[in-house]
Amino acid sequence: MKCPFCSSENTRVIDSRPADDNNSIRRRRLCDDCGKRFTTYEKVETIPLIVIKKDNIREQYDRTKIEAGVLRACHKRPISVDQISKLVDEVEVEIFNREDKEIPSSVIGEILMDKLKELDSVAYVRFASVYREFKDVNTFMNELKKMLQ
Repeated sequence: MKCPFCSSENTRVIDSRPADDNNSIRRRRLCDDCGKRFTTYEKVETIPLIVIKKDNIREQYDRTKIEAGVLRACHKRPISVDQISKLVDEVEVEIFNREDKEIPSSVIGEILMDKLKELDSVAYVRFASVYREFKDVNTFMNELKKMLQ
């Protein structure tokens, strides 16, 4: 493992324990060259998941795309980075537990919207407005009415 401070490959593990999610291992490491400590997380490698986009193009699953969408939806909302990370983790667990090799982006979007609805209603509406491609105010109002019922 390369040291993030000095790029030395001369590092060693000084502590290992399960991470908070119990799905990964947290390792404290020490760089023998610069003496700085840092933390790494080790996860089980899963089979590659292919996402089928709206236009039927297939691409490999990318967690950062989900994170970016949630971050945009939660912009200037009272939602911590930890809450966002936990939400994305929950979505990932649900997606990978399906054990499908391919998943439509629409399924991911619906799972994500369900989780956002529980977290923050404004973030949910923001995400839904982009995801569902509201064409006019009436479509937007219909979605709000569904949410208020």
